[in-house]
Amino acid sequence: MDEALLRNLTPSVLTVLVRRGADFAAAEDAVQEALVEAVRVWPDDPPRDAKGWLVTVAWRRFLDARRADASRRRREDRVEEEPAPGPTPAVDDTLRLYFLCAHPSLTPSSAVALTLRAVGGLTTRQIAHAYLVPEATMAQRISRAKRTVSGVRFDQPGDVATVLRVLYLVFNEGYSGDVDLASEAIRLTRQLAAAIDHPEVAGLLALMLLHHARRATRTAPDGSLVPLAEQDRGRWDTALIAEGVQILQTALARDRLGEFQAQAAIAALHADAPTAEETDWVQILEWYDELTRLTDSPVVRLNRAVAVGEADGPRAGLAALAALDDSLPRHAAVAAYLHERDGDLTTAARLYAEAARKAPNLAERDHLTRQAARLNARRRP
Repeated sequence: MDEALLRNLTPSVLTVLVRRGADFAAAEDAVQEALVEAVRVWPDDPPRDAKGWLVTVAWRRFLDARRADASRRRREDRVEEEPAPGPTPAVDDTLRLYFLCAHPSLTPSSAVALTLRAVGGLTTRQIAHAYLVPEATMAQRISRAKRTVSGVRFDQPGDVATVLRVLYLVFNEGYSGDVDLASEAIRLTRQLAAAIDHPEVAGLLALMLLHHARRATRTAPDGSLVPLAEQDRGRWDTALIAEGVQILQTALARDRLGEFQAQAAIAALHADAPTAEETDWVQILEWYDELTRLTDSPVVRLNRAVAVGEADGPRAGLAALAALDDSLPRHAAVAAYLHERDGDLTTAARLYAEAARKAPNLAERDHLTRQAARLNARRRP
């Protein structure tokens, strides 16, 4: 495999796709998938015209992605901006597609990646970010998943746990502001909750509703992020909060605790506090301990360090943070916050600036940059 040839051909293939009408980001995604396919195919079957082969495969990938995106947009058009409370009145085939893509022949991580790409309409780059892996790695994973299911019959739907993971990631991607999929994820989770009596389905639905209730207050009119402690709680959607809490309480009463129920319990405690200062951080920390036991996730441990800092003081939070890998996403931002609370403004400002350089999106980067500038201004004589 001539990797240098692939690198040299990439710009010209991108140019061809853009000239044919593909936007640059979609063209990049399609060319990346074509390159992964070339790495797989060419050693055994090298093409006579390398550039022509890449253009053909990339253009097909682009058309497939555009059709998937158009299908997703049609589904979104049927969903109102704010999901209405109560059971969903209509069922379409989308949820069935989620189960079929979560095929038993795939590993759970591959099934999630394939479903997000083929049904959810997310780009390879967005999925890679959600999984905290390089884009090339995710492109290979999706390509392998496609090859695995290409010759199988889709008559064995996947398990509920994998579908829940997909819905959760779709909701988070929509909630981040890159694409608006949050309402669609809620709609599908309502359908699943109506069809399956499962406490974790209820836990996920409660979690989505409780987060979605704060949506209108997460950004200022200029698009800048508003931290949870500074949000106008009078603008939170109390109907969604009440529905989410009721669903959560019913699920918890079954005494079959799972990850999404624990996360929803944390969100409910935030929603229940009249002000940021009245937040019950001791209870939140207890739920993070449960969540850590259930998942042993480094991201959960990172969030737990914040709760430790709020419940037991910033130095205790920094001690909890010291046990974690500092390469974790948002590790620097958490460290900056805890150092600021501990009165070390110099270190906090430096860490806010470092976190801004690593931020996954423009809104977060701007927010962290402003935090660093605020502390630097306070330190000036």
